[in-house]
Amino acid sequence: MDISKEKLIQYTLRIADNALIIGQRLSEWCGHGPILEQDMAITNIALDQIGEARNLFQFISSIDDKKRNEDEWAMKRHDWEYYNCLLVEQANGDWADTIVRQFIFDSFNFYFHQALAESKEETLAAIGAKSLKEVTYHLRWSSEWMLRIGDGTEESHKRAQRSLDFLWMYSGELLSNDDLENELAKAGIGVDLNKIKDSVSNKQKEIIQKATLTMPEVPNMQRGGKQGRHSEQFGFILSELQYMQRTYPNMQW
Repeated sequence: MDISKEKLIQYTLRIADNALIIGQRLSEWCGHGPILEQDMAITNIALDQIGEARNLFQFISSIDDKKRNEDEWAMKRHDWEYYNCLLVEQANGDWADTIVRQFIFDSFNFYFHQALAESKEETLAAIGAKSLKEVTYHLRWSSEWMLRIGDGTEESHKRAQRSLDFLWMYSGELLSNDDLENELAKAGIGVDLNKIKDSVSNKQKEIIQKATLTMPEVPNMQRGGKQGRHSEQFGFILSELQYMQRTYPNMQW
C-alpha cells in the first residue's frame, strides 16, 4: 500500500506534537520542583520529549516539499495545525496533577513506542527504538510517583484521586484510532492502537490499584486534539512556545 507524503507527515506530526507539548509543559517545572532531585528529573524528561520531537520534525522536513525546518514546524504553525492529544496540553496544576497526567501519557507512550520501533518506515522505527529507552524510564518514574502519592498521606491520596478523576476524560483519545491511523497501521508504518490497548489498560489498572486509587468511570471521553481541535489551555502554551520566533522572525542563536 502506497502512503502519500502528506499522510505520513500528518501522522508523524501527531507523535511529534505529543512529545513537543508534553515537553513544553514539563519544562515549566524547571526551578519549581518540590525537591532538587525531582526538579532535575522532570526537567530531564522534558528534554527527552523535546529531543524526540526535534528528531521527528527533522524527519518531516526531509520529506516535506516545502523543506520547512524543525523550528518552523515547532514554532510557526497555527493552533489548528497541531495534532497532539488533549491530555498533554492540560495545565500542570499541582504536583499530583502533573504526575497523574504524566502517568496516563507514559503508560500509553511506552507501548506505543514498542510498536513504533517495528515500523516499516526505517526512520520512524529508529526514532521509536531510541526513544523507547527514555520512555521506559519515564514510565517507571511516573509509576513510582503514583504509588508514592496515591498510597501516601491522606492529603496526597485525596489530591491524586482528584487529579485522576479530572484527567481521565482525556485518556480515551490516546487509544482512539481514526481513518489516518488505521491506514498507516494497515501499511505497517503506523501503530495499530487496537493491538496495544489491552497492554495500556492493564498497566494503568495495575498501578492505579497498587496506589490504592479508584479507577474513574467516564462514559464520554474528550477528543479532538488529533484533528487540530484543542482546549483553552493550548493558546497559553503556544504564546510561550512561539514568543521568540514570532517577535523576532527567523532569529538565529
